[in-house]
Amino acid sequence: MDTISKSQRSYNMSRIRSRNTKPEIIVRQKLFSKGIRYRIHVKDLPGKPDIVIKKYKVVIEIKGCFWHKHEGCRYSSTPKSNTKYWINKIKKNVERDVINLKKLEEKKFKVFLLWECEIKNTDILNEKLNQISKYIKTQKIK
Repeated sequence: MDTISKSQRSYNMSRIRSRNTKPEIIVRQKLFSKGIRYRIHVKDLPGKPDIVIKKYKVVIEIKGCFWHKHEGCRYSSTPKSNTKYWINKIKKNVERDVINLKKLEEKKFKVFLLWECEIKNTDILNEKLNQISKYIKTQKIK
C-alpha cells in the first residue's frame, strides 16, 4: 500500500526529469574540469545519449538505478503499489537500453555506462572518469 495520496504521488512523479538531472550535471562538470568537451542529448544518435564526444566516438550514458533496473543496487526496487505497471515500465526501459547500446556499438561508438549510485560515490566516479580520460587519450595517439 502506498504511504502517500494518489495526488501527492502524481505530483512527485511529475517533478522527475529525464534530462539535466543532478547526476548528469555532476558528471558534465567533472568532464569539463578535466578539459573534455562534449555535446549533450545528441538527437541523431540512438537513444539521444546523455553525453557524446563525437571526435573520439565516445558516448557516456548516465542511468538512474530505479528507472533502468540496476541489478543488486539498493536504489533499484519495485514499488509496492501498482506493481504490474512499474515492472512493465522498467522492463521496457531496460529493453530499449539494450537496443540503443547495440545500435551505438554498430556505429563504432565506445559506450561508457555510469549508474546513479556510482556517481554518488566520489571514489568510484573518479575511477570511471579516469577510465574515460585514458580511453580518449589513447584515441588521440592514433
